[in-house]
Amino acid sequence: MSYPPPPPPPDPSGGYGYGGYAAPRTNQKAIWSLVTGILGLVCCAPAGIVALVLGNGAKKEIAASNGMETGSGMAQAGVILGIVAIVLFVFGIIAFAGGLVSVPTTSP
Repeated sequence: MSYPPPPPPPDPSGGYGYGGYAAPRTNQKAIWSLVTGILGLVCCAPAGIVALVLGNGAKKEIAASNGMETGSGMAQAGVILGIVAIVLFVFGIIAFAGGLVSVPTTSP
């Protein structure tokens, strides 16, 4: 008695001839824009400049990706936080230069 030949191996691509699509991923610049925007607002005001640059770059990349990248909300939040951090930093410098804010010193 003979057995029939085994079926051919499955397609290594895993599909049946249909093209798949990759899931959209979050833009890394958008994530870092949000992180540096928060840092600029909380503790390190010049990081707001970095947030502004990264956020604008991320928004351009996301728009050019045709839906393959997400994170435009994070990029926009990073830009806004960066602007707020820069404005507060400039107001702080003006207040310090105008004598409204002083640095506490100890004197004997």
